[in-house]
Amino acid sequence: MVQTNAKNYAGDITPEDAWNILKSEDSSILIDCRTTAEWSYVGVPDLSEMGKEQVNLSWKIFPEMCVNPLFQNKMSDACPDQDAILLFLCRSGVRSIDAAISATEAGYNNAYNILEGFEGDKDSEGHRGRLGGWKFCNLPWKQG
Repeated sequence: MVQTNAKNYAGDITPEDAWNILKSEDSSILIDCRTTAEWSYVGVPDLSEMGKEQVNLSWKIFPEMCVNPLFQNKMSDACPDQDAILLFLCRSGVRSIDAAISATEAGYNNAYNILEGFEGDKDSEGHRGRLGGWKFCNLPWKQG
């Protein structure tokens, strides 16, 4: 289910909805806005069964975690069609909101945040991957 937030970006969607959009909409693009360390050590979505690859474009630069000053430029290089459906994924669905807002500010009309991100929130033991997210939903992924 899509929840709209037209003021700042197109809306929030679940990981399952993101998967279904990626499968059914040719113009859809998954933009993984985590860091290089997260892609390497935590894993990445696996879109190979639909003949797609995600765009890896960090919203924040590791290890300082400052906003990537080239984010909008690199996004427009990777995704020149401003009407494409852009699905932003981070660790827990927080950085991806800012990335979707930035995409909207850059003129993209269909920038969505994927709720819960790749790993979801921490559980009572401080572990991710047990309360939500791409991996928790058993969507395809692989080690980076």
